[in-house]
Amino acid sequence: SESKCAAKTEMKTAMRKLWEDHVTWTRNVVLNITDDLPGTDQAVKRLLHNQDEIGNAMRPFYGDDAAKKLTALLHTHIVQAGDIVKAAKAKNTPEFDRINKEWIANSDEIATLLCNANPNWKLEDMKEMMHSHLKLTTEEATARLKKDYDADVAAYDKLHAEILKMSDMLYMGIV
Repeated sequence: SESKCAAKTEMKTAMRKLWEDHVTWTRNVVLNITDDLPGTDQAVKRLLHNQDEIGNAMRPFYGDDAAKKLTALLHTHIVQAGDIVKAAKAKNTPEFDRINKEWIANSDEIATLLCNANPNWKLEDMKEMMHSHLKLTTEEATARLKKDYDADVAAYDKLHAEILKMSDMLYMGIV
């Protein structure tokens, strides 16, 4: 029916906005940290709020427990991302490598949680999507730290395209 189609379109748009906010506010935090800009605390706070919004969006489909677990894992994802950028900026390779391993493990936990909640999502596909997200985020931050602004912009464009694919994958699994 027409109202069902409209509801699906609205849901897809809302899902895309949540994930676009995720990469937008992540970029804001990366810029703040790498370039020592004011407003870092506010950007981090907004980015963490986005993780709450993503968890809340999953609540109607997968319940309170899954939503809370997802939100907690996403909060960890954000803290780890900030710590990785700080370690890279400090050129602390051992710390970068340690946090990066934890970041990958966290992304695998997110993938597993989502796939356990919805059998329409395949674990290997979800892990691949999550790992791609981490790789592209790292490329973006690395380019920024190197002051290679052309590569920085190109990396963000790839990351933005990837997050829309991830959003659509999540949306299709729900519908």
